[in-house]
Amino acid sequence: MGIRVAVAGASGYAGGELLRLLAGHPEFDLVAATAHASAGRPVAAVHPQLAGLDLVFGATDPATLADADLVFLALPHGQSAALAAALPGPVKVVDLGADHRLRDADAWARYYGGDHAGAWTYGLPELPGQRAAVAAADRVASTGCYAVATTLALAPLIAAGAVFPADVVVVAASGTSGAGRAAKPHLLGSEVMGDLSPYKVGAHQHVPEIKQATGATSLSFTPVLAPMPRGILATVTAVPTGDADPREVLAAAYADEPFVHVLPEGAWPHTAATAGGNSCHLQATVDVDSGRVIVVSAIDNLGKGAAGQAVQNANLMFGLPETTGLPVFGVAP
Repeated sequence: MGIRVAVAGASGYAGGELLRLLAGHPEFDLVAATAHASAGRPVAAVHPQLAGLDLVFGATDPATLADADLVFLALPHGQSAALAAALPGPVKVVDLGADHRLRDADAWARYYGGDHAGAWTYGLPELPGQRAAVAAADRVASTGCYAVATTLALAPLIAAGAVFPADVVVVAASGTSGAGRAAKPHLLGSEVMGDLSPYKVGAHQHVPEIKQATGATSLSFTPVLAPMPRGILATVTAVPTGDADPREVLAAAYADEPFVHVLPEGAWPHTAATAGGNSCHLQATVDVDSGRVIVVSAIDNLGKGAAGQAVQNANLMFGLPETTGLPVFGVAP
């Protein structure tokens, strides 16, 4: 018997991706998956890509999850904290939601509202010191999808003093799975196909998380809904402090990272190249007109942006190689 794991909120897109990764994981035994409206239904009836996985959704309550060694919470923002608090102390938890990411209670109130549940260890191992912190933690707050793509592009540049932490601008396009599985008119195929549309302009909830993770002090963020099921392409611009080569800074920071790839000169990230994998592709240059540093980042929002990132954290929490059970390469075409 391996490490017993359960997934709460497994009927959504991130939950389904978690089930797919966990079903093939050599050390984790998937023992429970819960849902609200889908409780009592076979998993494959909701996630047809998991045909052959003999599992039925249970109710999302502590009793269903308490026998696991590790619980993943793939619940809507604001719903994780109460459930996590009701789980037995020995159960380790990785939260894919936002409930425990922010250290600043005022930032939580401003962007999410309601009571601040307190901060857990932040689950982005590529940040300095975070790999050891995640490995030592019993409760880990996994990252937001836009936050991963932006933080990996920006954090090493600020840490190295290569760009100013103020006046950072991010425009990032995401596939529709990032908006969740609930039926919404603006996510209908007829509405999305052939269209790009910004949303939550000037007030996206990942802004305080990105600032906290990168050290940025001023951030303008514009998210864009793109007509594709999965993937994020983020363009990050900042003002340089000198003449450091931003690509060299990133290459040095990620030289030993299994999931972060700084592409060769002249090659630019594509979302399709990261689909199905847990990797982030990066490229950087300096704009010849404005002089601003430009970094482009691509991830799979359901992989490195959600389920893959969560499994990477869980591997560290149980002393496993962090690449265990995770695809490094994308699926193309």
